[in-house]
Amino acid sequence: MFYSKKLKKLRQIKHCFFSRKNGYSKGIYKGLNCGRGSKDKKNNINKNLEFVSKTMSVDKTKLILMHQTHSSKVVEIKKNNYRKKIIADAMITKMKGVALGVVTADCVPIIIYDIKNKIIGCVHAGWKGAYSNIIKKTIKKIEKLNPKNKIYASVGPCIGKKNYEVDIKFYKRFVAKSRKNKIYFSYKNKKKKLFNLRKFVTNKLLNLNVKVDQVNKDTFEEKSNFFSYRRSCKLKQKDYGRCISVICLI
Repeated sequence: MFYSKKLKKLRQIKHCFFSRKNGYSKGIYKGLNCGRGSKDKKNNINKNLEFVSKTMSVDKTKLILMHQTHSSKVVEIKKNNYRKKIIADAMITKMKGVALGVVTADCVPIIIYDIKNKIIGCVHAGWKGAYSNIIKKTIKKIEKLNPKNKIYASVGPCIGKKNYEVDIKFYKRFVAKSRKNKIYFSYKNKKKKLFNLRKFVTNKLLNLNVKVDQVNKDTFEEKSNFFSYRRSCKLKQKDYGRCISVICLI
C-alpha cells in the first residue's frame, strides 16, 4: 500500500494506492487483482474488493468502480447514480462515505482532492485519455461545482519512462499535436522512442494550477508490487491483473 504524503496529512479523506500484495487471486493474478475486466475468477475479485472496502472503511456497495475505456468521459457520482454501471475514465463526488476507485496496470492512477469544497476525484490516465484531455475535463468539472477551489492531486504508480517503448508513429502523433510534446520523449533507437507518461500527465495537472505530488513507482519494474500490462505481454501471459487506487470522503 502506498500513500501521497500530502493527502495523508488531511483528515477529511482516506486514500490508498494499493499494491498487488494481499488478496486472494492465484497464478498470473496472484495477490490483490481488482480488475473486473480480467479473466480471473469472479469470486476472487469480489473477495479482493471486499478487502479494499474494509481497508477503506466503506460498505462494499459504496466502493464505486468505473467501466474504463480509455475515454475522456468524466462522471459526477451522486445518490441517484452510484449504484448504476459507470462507463467513464474519471469520477468526482461530494458524497461522504463513498469510495472512488480506479484500476490500472501501467496507466496512471490520479487521485484528486479539492480541499476548499470537499470534492474528491479519481482519474484513469493512459496515454489515450491524457492525450484526449481527460485530466483537463476532470479539473474543469470540479471547478464548475465551485470556481473557488484548492485542488491537490497525487500521481500514482505507473510505467516508468525507461520501460515505455513507443514507435515513431506514436511519437509523431504527439508532436503533430504540439511541438512542445517533444520533451516527453527520448531516443531509444531508430525505430523506438521512450515516453515519459508520468511527466506528460503531471504537467497537464500543473498547467491547471493543481498542486501535485508523486508516488513515484514503476509498475513494469516492480513485479512483486504491481501488475503490468506491458510486462505480461513481454512474458507472453494470456492476461494480467489490475491494481486499485482509492479515495474516500470521511
